[in-house]
Amino acid sequence: MKQMTVYLKCDRSAEVQVQDVFLKDVAEIRCRDKVLSAKLNAIKVCHFPKEGGKRCVISCLKLVRLMEELCPEIDVQVVGETDVLVEWISVDPYKGWQQWSKAAFVCLISFFGTAFTIMAYHNDVGINEVFTEVYRMCMGAEPGGINTLEVAYSVGLAAGIIVFFNHIGGRRLTKDPTPVEVSIKNYETDVEKTLIEQAGREGREIEGDS
Repeated sequence: MKQMTVYLKCDRSAEVQVQDVFLKDVAEIRCRDKVLSAKLNAIKVCHFPKEGGKRCVISCLKLVRLMEELCPEIDVQVVGETDVLVEWISVDPYKGWQQWSKAAFVCLISFFGTAFTIMAYHNDVGINEVFTEVYRMCMGAEPGGINTLEVAYSVGLAAGIIVFFNHIGGRRLTKDPTPVEVSIKNYETDVEKTLIEQAGREGREIEGDS
């Protein structure tokens, strides 16, 4: 019987909201036979106990072994990552006052923390003295109260923040990722690589013979 080629593309990381993890949750299967593909996607690869850890690293060798045990006639070709970091996230469908309190607390910290940082920076560089000197050089007189230069700077500062973060409320100005999103993505990639390498060194990786 001719072997059927099955392509296995593993993700670097995967998040699940249930304790049972199936092949479709951590990898993508591609083959000509749709029935075979559905059968392979339904393979159970691991189970998270309630009292155990919520993270594990699964080797693609384990996935290949499970696939070959179910369907010996297939030829598995791995085209993705060699290890998958799986994390079980318990999601509460009912968001109570605790969730809203956390969101409000984070918003307040971000708002007042950012405002304090901006004011501290302006105080360090002496922005008031700079504005006064510029106004005196351009207008030939001492500034009295709030002037046009300060208003224009405040408007420009707000506009610059909006352009830099690429958001106005919930709307995105362009399709490009924001600097914050890029930084978060780089941080997540570094964390995933570190956890996978650490699991490999400590022998906690779920491999083909486990």
